[in-house]
Amino acid sequence: MPPVTRGRILRTPPKRLGTQQSAAFTRHLLNRATFTGASPEAVAEVEAAGGPQAWLARQLAPVAAADTALDAALDARFPLAHAPAPYVWANTANGSWDAGLDLTRWTLGKAFWSKNQLFEVMCEFWSNHLNIPCPTGNAWATKGDNDTAVIRAHALGRFDDMLAASVLSPGMLESLTNVANTKSAPDENLGREIMELHSVGVDAGYGQDGVVQSSRVFTGLSVWYSWNGGTAANLGTFRNSAADHYVGPISVLGWTNANAAADGAPAVAQSFARYLANHPDTATRIATKLAIRFVSDTPPASLVSHLASVYTANSTAIVPVLQALFASPDFAASAGQKYRRPIEDMAATVAALGWTLDPTSTNSDDLSNLYWSLWAMGQAPLNWAAPDGYPDVSAAWVGTGVTLSRWNAHLSLAAGWIGNPGDGMVQPALAPRVLPSPVPATRSALATALLTRFANGATVSAAQVAALVTYLGGDRAVTSDDVGWRLPYLVGLALDAPQWSAR
Repeated sequence: MPPVTRGRILRTPPKRLGTQQSAAFTRHLLNRATFTGASPEAVAEVEAAGGPQAWLARQLAPVAAADTALDAALDARFPLAHAPAPYVWANTANGSWDAGLDLTRWTLGKAFWSKNQLFEVMCEFWSNHLNIPCPTGNAWATKGDNDTAVIRAHALGRFDDMLAASVLSPGMLESLTNVANTKSAPDENLGREIMELHSVGVDAGYGQDGVVQSSRVFTGLSVWYSWNGGTAANLGTFRNSAADHYVGPISVLGWTNANAAADGAPAVAQSFARYLANHPDTATRIATKLAIRFVSDTPPASLVSHLASVYTANSTAIVPVLQALFASPDFAASAGQKYRRPIEDMAATVAALGWTLDPTSTNSDDLSNLYWSLWAMGQAPLNWAAPDGYPDVSAAWVGTGVTLSRWNAHLSLAAGWIGNPGDGMVQPALAPRVLPSPVPATRSALATALLTRFANGATVSAAQVAALVTYLGGDRAVTSDDVGWRLPYLVGLALDAPQWSAR
């Protein structure tokens, strides 16, 4: 397969985090800026970096080499994840889910083990914002290219660059059916969604006439297929059909363009995308979504306004906005106000229990099992069917079914039931991983230690301790069974406590 380049990462000087250097702030920052949370390894990494300030500066200027070994292991397991579209067309059946499934599981592996955790969090954020369902829909061969050239190339760059790349991305053109958008048969999907979902929002005042005008911008932007003259070398790549492009003046939301050339659609489309990305309403929408992602489900209006002003002042660059967000008093005061979505719960559990990829194996069964567990919880990576992306508020993730699935996953990971030896992941011995030394002498002390270990710094109640002691059969001296075959069940129950779900 041809080599894949996953894009550039911009580097920007860090913004001070003030005096937030405490262990509690470290834990809070890790719980928000990573998938994996405040695992022992993550806390040690912050300390080794010189504290939260230095660690965040590194996360905002990630080094691709940090993930070299991980990328090699994931690429070996999932070779179609970022394969160029012509390669996918040539090596899988038409409409196959193989490449999409590879990408979703590769993405999950990066969430679990990447050293560039904030970069991965932002890739997920933008994948939701510019959602292309995977592995479903028309983009079966092109979502990998989109992930490389749109999401990963610009995740810590400028949003106007990202949106300009998105409107020429075959995956987006297919997902929003713009491949059928011609001057004689208009298709309004992309023209509508780029405003409603990707930029200014539905309340920006563009109206139906604005949708019509916007849709004309994208006429003729298509993808090469065998039926429209494509060849083996370009199937699934961008195609500009001049004969299908509407020619004539276009005006929407204050943007105007003479649009005089039949073959000029790409330049016109990118001009419009950059205008929308720099629009004040877009600044507010992006600021709001980032504040919801990292601060609370209902962020303060003052914080949103501040972040929007930073976004505008920095010409849509994302790193300055994140620097301002993490340095804000609102962020510092928001510990415990967000709820772990399933992917964050799973990643943090994997990290807390010390699961790693098996370096001697290319087997993907364990990661596949975790992928399907997340699918059952409603949050398999990249798999949201609607164009608006996964919800980012707690109300979407607290139902009975998803909660029971979380609890089952906790026990499966604690007990090592995910797979058989050689299935791709390795679990360290559980007792040394989760128990203090010396081991608590009584069951009440054991229950307190385990609940505290997974409480995210929150207080453990006497009722919770009593419940675990009752499960063990009463408070007395710890037995070998308590720290032997019963231990995975105790760990699972500790992970089921509400403190673990808060972040």
